[in-house]
Amino acid sequence: MGAFNQTLVTEFIILGFPSLQKLYPALFLIFLVIYLFTITGNVVIFLIVFLNYKLQIPMFFFLNHLSAMEIWYTSVIVPKMLANFVAKSRSISFNNCMIQLYLFSSLGASECYLLTAMAYDRFLAICNPLHYSTRMTNSTAHQMASGSWFGGFISPILPVVLISKLVYCGPNQVNYFYCDSQPLLRLSCSDTRLTEMAITTLATGLIFSSFLLTVISYIFIISTILRIPSVTGRKKAFSTCASHLTVVLIYYGTITCMYMQPMSRFSLDINKVLSLLYTVVTPMLNPIIYSLRNREIRESLGKIIIGLKAKGYAT
Repeated sequence: MGAFNQTLVTEFIILGFPSLQKLYPALFLIFLVIYLFTITGNVVIFLIVFLNYKLQIPMFFFLNHLSAMEIWYTSVIVPKMLANFVAKSRSISFNNCMIQLYLFSSLGASECYLLTAMAYDRFLAICNPLHYSTRMTNSTAHQMASGSWFGGFISPILPVVLISKLVYCGPNQVNYFYCDSQPLLRLSCSDTRLTEMAITTLATGLIFSSFLLTVISYIFIISTILRIPSVTGRKKAFSTCASHLTVVLIYYGTITCMYMQPMSRFSLDINKVLSLLYTVVTPMLNPIIYSLRNREIRESLGKIIIGLKAKGYAT
């Protein structure tokens, strides 16, 4: 990310939620429980898929990568936010702020790519079932998952470099709960129009293209499902993609409002609420959605619980 010697600011103060400071102890407990549930839920999903040989198919292979992304995604933001709820000093160094911005942006972009890959997998499974095994091989799934990670970590390099090279001469108080592009741009003493244009263009291109491909996949999927003559067949086909579709709607709904708008369109207070949805709430919901909506996951989890009860580990 280059040298940050163009700035007079060496650290930022993360303000978090200034109007809710009296509630910080309660907020700490609430978000700690959510974070622990998120980590535990995604680890459980990951282990269920990893340990059950019957689930070693592309659909669940992608789900494992999604769980891993959610674990890292929320861990980039929440631990620092929790520390700021109880710490007297809420500072973060300039370099660490840029690192947090980069990691968070990279994991968010990776998830966009992975959700698109998962949509393509469901498209092949439902619309081209006879060719599914030849087109979606384990090698293909590995390549698509690796491409999602690689593409995600490449995408935000330019925006983060541009933000890091802006001049910050004070104040250094970030009116947010983590280092994000919008609050940082508002603190810069430089002309940020070019940077804002680059970020908006790149974010819009990434979000729109991945969402468009996902929507096209589901248009074909739904069209194919509606042509299935039996009600049972339609329900069975839809159940294989219902979890993914739910996650897609929640995820893209929030990030579209955040990053496909000009930087100054929304107030930071509204952005904080939207950010909480996809940085804290969505990673927590994913294990719930997949465990409730997916029969294979439910059955595997049930077998594990029964096994633990038999061994005396659960009541």
